[in-house]
Formats: sequence, structure tokens, C-alpha cells
Amino acid sequence: MTHVTPAKSSRRPHHWRRDLVELAALFTAVAVADALANMIAHGPDGAVLLVGSAVALIATTVFHTWWARRHGHAPPAPGGGPVAAAPATGPDTRDSADPGDTVIWRMRTTVRDEPGSLAALCVAFAAHRVDILTLQTHPLADGTVDEFLLRAPATLQAKDLTREVAAAGGGSTWIERADAHDLVDTPTRVLGLATRTALDAAELPLALRQLLGRCTIRSRPAVSVTGRSAGEGAPVEGVLDGTEMRLRDPNGGSISVERPYLPFTPTEFARARALVELDARLGPRIPRSQDVLTLPEGEEITVRRADGDDLDAALAMHGRCSERTLGLRYHGPVDDADRYLTHLLSPRFGRTLAVQTSSGRLIALGHLLWDGDETEVALIVEDGWQRRGIGSELLGRLVALAVEARCGSVYAVTQASNTGMVATMRDLGLPLDYQIDEGTLVITARLEQGPVGASLPFGPGRAES
Repeated sequence: MTHVTPAKSSRRPHHWRRDLVELAALFTAVAVADALANMIAHGPDGAVLLVGSAVALIATTVFHTWWARRHGHAPPAPGGGPVAAAPATGPDTRDSADPGDTVIWRMRTTVRDEPGSLAALCVAFAAHRVDILTLQTHPLADGTVDEFLLRAPATLQAKDLTREVAAAGGGSTWIERADAHDLVDTPTRVLGLATRTALDAAELPLALRQLLGRCTIRSRPAVSVTGRSAGEGAPVEGVLDGTEMRLRDPNGGSISVERPYLPFTPTEFARARALVELDARLGPRIPRSQDVLTLPEGEEITVRRADGDDLDAALAMHGRCSERTLGLRYHGPVDDADRYLTHLLSPRFGRTLAVQTSSGRLIALGHLLWDGDETEVALIVEDGWQRRGIGSELLGRLVALAVEARCGSVYAVTQASNTGMVATMRDLGLPLDYQIDEGTLVITARLEQGPVGASLPFGPGRAES
């Protein structure tokens, strides 16, 4: 129920005794003024004293007015002085703020689980004109981890902000720059990640990475590509051990998540388990969309997602490829090439694009592989279809998928003699880094980070010539 105060209660009570005191003071002031006037007027220098008193009063009034305007009523200088700011979950609403002069920080700090600990942090933020955009709390056995999304003046350094938080009672503080993607509130972000996971099994590692922040995620199969056991898997309930968590992979094996710089909380562990359980309940799935393109020679090809159901077709394509083509792709004995296909076609380890002819024959594969916290691209095109733009088309689409997944870079491992792959990477129009070691060439393309789905010089509807 809302409490409303009556209007009459906001008025001060009327006291007749105060009126009598004011009236007596007035009569006393008049009597004193009359006595002083008679003394000055009948004195030898009365006129001079009256003029001097008037000048002194005027000078005092002017000085008081100047002092009050300079020190009492002037507006605060930009960026100076404490400003009261309450915790908020929306954008900054200060009229004097310039969006170009602020930065967004993601901060975590551990505080004692007692009344007033959060208030002390808020006071420290307000003293430096720092706005709290979002706040999450992660309960621990001996305290609470508070996770903030902060908008702070650009002149405020991370070390200064960390020092103020420590003075306010925060410990084990961690801070990093954030961007506009982090402005989405946590429930909305988690629901979006769950939706993406439900639509595509390959999204689970990416969803975990976006849910938990900067971390390394590795999928460990129950059986390695050589046919040997890959080690003991995680229990059904998972394992949380400080900066590492292990979860049971619904496809067999385990998923390992590591974040050396920041321990995981039980809340994060529970969210990760919920995403893995959703993936397990839905089973294998990939989007079935496909694009039909026409090559310059007139042949039509279809580009689509691939998975384990394409294993037989991929093995048949290997059989039609020359030893040189297989050697450039797999960098090892040609007889071992077929062993990698089961791993490469699994959505758990990345995304695979397949190219097939109008008759349905598989002629090329392109892989985008999640390699810990890095991303690898790899291509293989059947000999008879090489140098017709298929490799460039696949690579452009794979890099677009990497940008959508907010990857910072992609790399390709090939041989220094593979001039075709080098030229295809150059055609991306992105900054490239080259590293060569005993004939093995690693080409890394740095992706321009922007909004998810940002347009690139290439895109899914374009056939390369």
C-alpha cells in the first residue's frame, strides 16, 4: 500500500510566541538605530561617519556577492567532485556525459557477505562518476562475488578503479574492457544462447565461451582419431575445480573449460551444466539450409552444412583425390587421412561446409574448427574441381561464420609450397600474419570485430571466379 502524506502536514506549525520574539527584536533594532543616528548627527563629524558607513556597507555587499558566486553556487567542473549515483540497470542518463569520453568495464570482486558491503562499493563508484549498468551476485561459502558492468570516464584507469574497490572492501578484483554486446542483461543473453544451442549442435562450445567469458574450451572424445581411448570422461554431475570445470559430453567423452585468470563460481557451473543438459536432450542436429551457386563455367553447385551423415560421401571423395591433395590437407601419411573424418564432421568440434554437384556427389569440404581459444580453417577440394573458385567460396563463408561467432582470428596450417591456399587467404582482404617452420606455414587472419553478422567483403551468396 502506498503511503500518502496529507498536504497540510507539510506546513510548519504556527507558534504565537515566535511572533512576539520577532516583534520585540524589531522594536529593539529601531531603538538602537535611533540612538546611533542621534549620536552621529549631533557629533562634530556626523556627516562623514554616515557616508563612510554607507560605503562600507556597499563594499561588504559586493564582496559577499562575488564570494558566494565563486564558491557557493558555481556549477561543478566537468569530471570533478562527487556525484551521487544510484545503482542502475539501464544506460547512463547523466546530461553532462559525453558518450565519447566513457568506456565500459566488466569487473568482478569478492566482498564479505554482510550488510553494507555493496553500499561501500557503490559509494566508491559514485565518487568517481562511475555508473553501474548491470550487477550479478554469485554466492560463495565465505563471501559473495559481485560482477559489475560499469560505465566510467575514459580518464579513469583500470588500476585506479581497482585500487578504489580494494579500499572499499573488495578483494581478488578482476577487470577487463567490455563492449556493446555485454549490455544485454544476463537472462536475455542466457536465453539467446540456449536458443542458438537448440538450433545447432555446433553452437554448444561457442555458447559456453560466451556465457563464461574469455576461456579455453576443449572437447575430448571418448575414442581418439587413432582408435585409442582418450581417457576417463567426466561424471554425469560434472566436476568444478577452481579455474577448471569438466562436463560430460552427450556425444561421449567430456568437455573441458579452463579460465586460469578467474575461478568459476557455483552459479556459472550450474548455468554451464544446464546448457549441456539441453544439448543432450535435443540430440544431434544441424541447420539444413543450403545455397545453390553457379560457377563461371555454368555448372551448379550446392553449399550446405555437413555432419556425420556425410561420412561415406567424404570417404568416397578421399578416394578420388590424389596423394598430393591429401598430403597438403592433412600434413601426414595419406593412409591416415580417412581417420580424421569422423572427428572433423562432428558438430562438437566445429562447423563443416560441404560442396556437392547437381548429381549429389561431394567434391569439397571446408572446416571451421574450435581449437581451444583459437579457430582453425581447413579446406580440401577434389582435384578435378580445383582452381574454379570453390575454395575461395568455402573460405569466405567459413570466415563469415567465425565473425558471427565473435572469433578474433582464424588460422590455416599448410605447406609453404601450397601457393593456392596462400592466394586464397590473401583474397580475403584481411590483415595476415605468416609463420613458417621447416616448410610448415601458418597463416593467421585477424578479423575485424564488429556487430554479430557484420558484412564482410565476401558473403554467403557470392560465387568466386
